[in-house]
Amino acid sequence: MTVSGPISGVKVLEFSGIGPGPFAAMMLSDMGADVIRIERPGAMDPTPDRIDLRGRRTITLDLKDAAAVALCLELCASAEIVIEGGRPGVMERLGLGPEVVLASNPKLVYGRMTGWGQFGPLNQAAGHDINYIALTGALHSIGTTDKPVAPLNLIGDFGGGAMFLIAGLLAGLIHARATGQGQVVDAAMTDGTAYLLTLCYSMLAGKRWTDQRAINTLDGGAPFYDTYQCADGHWISVGSIEPQFYALLLEKSGATGLLTQPQMERAAWQEMKEALAGIFRTKTRDEWCAIMEGTDVCFAPVLSLLEAPRHPHNIARQTFVELDGVTTPAPAPRFSATPSTIQFGPRTGRYGATETLQDWGISTRRIEELVSGGILP
Repeated sequence: MTVSGPISGVKVLEFSGIGPGPFAAMMLSDMGADVIRIERPGAMDPTPDRIDLRGRRTITLDLKDAAAVALCLELCASAEIVIEGGRPGVMERLGLGPEVVLASNPKLVYGRMTGWGQFGPLNQAAGHDINYIALTGALHSIGTTDKPVAPLNLIGDFGGGAMFLIAGLLAGLIHARATGQGQVVDAAMTDGTAYLLTLCYSMLAGKRWTDQRAINTLDGGAPFYDTYQCADGHWISVGSIEPQFYALLLEKSGATGLLTQPQMERAAWQEMKEALAGIFRTKTRDEWCAIMEGTDVCFAPVLSLLEAPRHPHNIARQTFVELDGVTTPAPAPRFSATPSTIQFGPRTGRYGATETLQDWGISTRRIEELVSGGILP
């Protein structure tokens, strides 16, 4: 197939992991990169629903074998980007740490994806998204007055993790191509999540945010920035922050005469919220969509994962596509001159290892040696 995308031709070596590392590798592939994924022996073959593993050719290697490590070093010499997500020190013990790799390929951008970062008192501790966002103040700020609520694993793994890894890798790639100097990108989910909270910390410093849950403008405390249940049990969302949008919310909902308090009178927010809740329970979600959707109320229905691909806006933009019979979000963002493309679905480590290595400059004789030595199947 013809590969398109703004980084078409960039070679990326991905050491298998979970969560943000594979997601970042998927994004790079969608943007046109040639990504090889190094998988562990015994790993299950990916099924079509593992859409996060799309677009990469996979080679299965036992990195406890010196010959397999030597092959990885050969591949690193041809790569511009490496991605790994092990605990700090794991790659060094394997002989594939950044000092070794950069010594043979000084232009390489070596991306390291962890939760706690490469240094710090917690860097060797196990953890997951919920723990990383807890340490930064994000989890404390999300939920009800009764308890923090985990916001899926969107904030730590993918927002604070993969997105910052991608930004670092691409910035490092620009620098390496301009100067010939590679570097290590230390992408920690705690760092990235804290960075995402910049606006909240700004408002906290300016005394426009209270360090409590569900009493602020953007955390569900405000009646005009919340979700409401409808007559049919479905939910809608409103985000009418600006005064003109709030006035339109009152008009469209029929609450103009009922909610006479000033919009920003916090002492009245609970009463205002209860009034709006009563109003929204009088109609179905579809009825409220007919009244408010597409207006400046700042309104949207709360759709399930099954419903979202069927919404007319998502259909028009082709936000979701079919890949091997599986509904998957399409690549984002969109490029006008070099559109991203899903190259292919998930592939096993037995698919075309010889051709993959040849494409990366490994000689036929060397491949034959690897096969006869039991390094490759």
